[in-house]
Amino acid sequence: MIVKQSVVDVLMFLFERYLGDDDASETAHVTDERDRIQLRLEEMGFRNHEINQAFDWLEDLADLQGDKPFIPVKENSIRIYSNEERKLIGLENIGFLHFLEQTGILTAVTRELILDRVVALGQPLDGEQLKWIIMIVLHTQPGEENAFALMEDFIFDETADYIQ
Repeated sequence: MIVKQSVVDVLMFLFERYLGDDDASETAHVTDERDRIQLRLEEMGFRNHEINQAFDWLEDLADLQGDKPFIPVKENSIRIYSNEERKLIGLENIGFLHFLEQTGILTAVTRELILDRVVALGQPLDGEQLKWIIMIVLHTQPGEENAFALMEDFIFDETADYIQ
C-alpha cells in the first residue's frame, strides 16, 4: 500500500481518475460523490486529513467560478508576487507562469485563480506539482479548453522538458 502525504497528491489522483474527462462539470460530480470517493482514497492509502483538504480545495475552486471574476487593472499590467507566493512557488515557477501568460496559455484571470489555489494549499510546490494545479484550474474554467490542451501536452509530452 502506498501512503501519500500531500494534498497535491490527492488532487492529482482525483484529477487523473475523476476530473480528467472533457466535461468540466465533473468537479461537481466528484464533490457530490465525496463519501464514496473518500472511502476509495482511504483504501488507496491516502490520509483522511489530506483527502478532506483536497475536497475542500476543489469545492472552493468551484465556488470561485460563481464569484465576481478577477479583473486586471490593465491587460498589460505587471504582476508583483507577494513574499508568500514567492515562498510557495519559487522564482523558477514564477518564470514559468510568466512564460505561460506571455504565450497566451494563461490569462491574467487564470493566473490569479492559480495563485489563489496555490496560496490555499499553503505548502511549497515544485514545478511538477504546479503544472498539475494549473491543469486542474484550467480544466474547471469554461472557455479554457485550448489552454488546457496545451498544458496537458506540457505535462504528458516528455519533449516539453526543454521549456523549464
